[in-house]
Amino acid sequence: MNKPEIITLGELNKSGYQSRSIKDELRDNLLKNIKNGANSFEGIHGYEYSVIPELERAILSRHNINLLGLRGQAKTRLARLMINLLDEWMPIVAGSEINDDPLRPLSRYARESIKEEGDSTNIEWVHRDERFFEKLATPDVTVADLIGDVDPIKAANLKLSYADDRVIHFGMIPRANRSIFVINELPDLQARIQVALFNILQEGDIQIRGFKLRLPLDMQFVFTANPEDYTNRGSIVTPLKDRIGSQILTHYPESIEIARTITQQEARKDSRQQESIHVPSLAKDLLEQISFEARRSEYIDAKSGVSARMSITAFENLLSTAERRAIMAGEEKTTIRLGDFIGMIPAITGKVELVYEGEQEGAASVVQSLLGEAVKSLFVEYFPEIKKLERQNEKSPYDDVINWFFDQSDFQLLDDLTESQYRQLIDSIEPLDKLVKKYQPDFPKEDVYFLKEFVLWALVEYKKLSKYRLSEGIRFKDLYGSYISGLQ
Repeated sequence: MNKPEIITLGELNKSGYQSRSIKDELRDNLLKNIKNGANSFEGIHGYEYSVIPELERAILSRHNINLLGLRGQAKTRLARLMINLLDEWMPIVAGSEINDDPLRPLSRYARESIKEEGDSTNIEWVHRDERFFEKLATPDVTVADLIGDVDPIKAANLKLSYADDRVIHFGMIPRANRSIFVINELPDLQARIQVALFNILQEGDIQIRGFKLRLPLDMQFVFTANPEDYTNRGSIVTPLKDRIGSQILTHYPESIEIARTITQQEARKDSRQQESIHVPSLAKDLLEQISFEARRSEYIDAKSGVSARMSITAFENLLSTAERRAIMAGEEKTTIRLGDFIGMIPAITGKVELVYEGEQEGAASVVQSLLGEAVKSLFVEYFPEIKKLERQNEKSPYDDVINWFFDQSDFQLLDDLTESQYRQLIDSIEPLDKLVKKYQPDFPKEDVYFLKEFVLWALVEYKKLSKYRLSEGIRFKDLYGSYISGLQ
């Protein structure tokens, strides 16, 4: 839609324009979307039957909203998407600092302009993208930042007394009048600053340096908070919580399918990576399973959470690891290998908060254990369970593969193998090929080598084979043969 051509107050009145509060504006446009079956929160996955219905009910109720959840749960993304529920263009009195509604002016500047110029008062149009304001709550935020303060320079230039309200410099909140205002990490805001928000949320009044100033601001407040903050850094003062209409709990993806969708949507992929690197479906599932394992790991602080950004950055590192390997081997195309997952470790270690036991283990070791647990969790979906203890004379489906390694003294999957060398080496394990064909005969042909390597890693996790990380790759050996050679 093009910018409206109305430029004066008289033209605006003739057009039939009617003022609405921002909460009514959001409500009306949301109702239209619901009636038309339109998705108001495009790009948000996993919240269709939980968070989004609650958020829509809060908007319909004209509530200020607090989104409460751990990091990486799309709280800020939800707030930003509310912009789409605003009208595309909004008229204001030209030159107004606080987005004065031409039909309901608040500031002295707007009222005097309309009084002097009448229907000739100039009108400006503000696009909805400019009606979103965001502030991260930090301990150094002041009342002056949010509400405003006396500006001595303005007083000197205009030769006004400090008792004149024209010397006030408005803060972020008054300047966000008729807009969505988001305060992220609300508990980090000092209690005395939170108190300054009381009247704004309830009556729309602001107080600056004792001025008798009543500005019934028209605002849609959205707050975000992390439960961890309530114990580690601060809290939301009770009277402020009482003035927030709806508190909505967010959560992490509840299935690998949803997590995969989010990662594929958010990951920054170079076009060359998309063309040259094939990522098996199992590799994508394994990547997401690592996050699920991390959220229930005894080494990771559950209160801190495991952000969805961990899977996103890990996937980007996974692609880069494969890309670098292919370039060094002089190849234009390659497929993700399980050994490439080692390259994700730096993208994960900085995303998790370890408890004391985790610190003792070391971040890199914790990540490798998470990868191992993820392999075990997914393995049973493709192959028979590997039992810890087996009956005497009972043959296991994996015996032939394990026995093959008993006769091998040095089987290494090096990082710099070309695609043909890698496949030739995997194919040399004939019992492994038979195992895969028996239990996964319809597995995608282009992904089968990843599946074969996946079996080897699973046998290691179930203590049937041993695995050693070398500087140039990975060595697999028979468990007992390794033990005997170690004794020798």
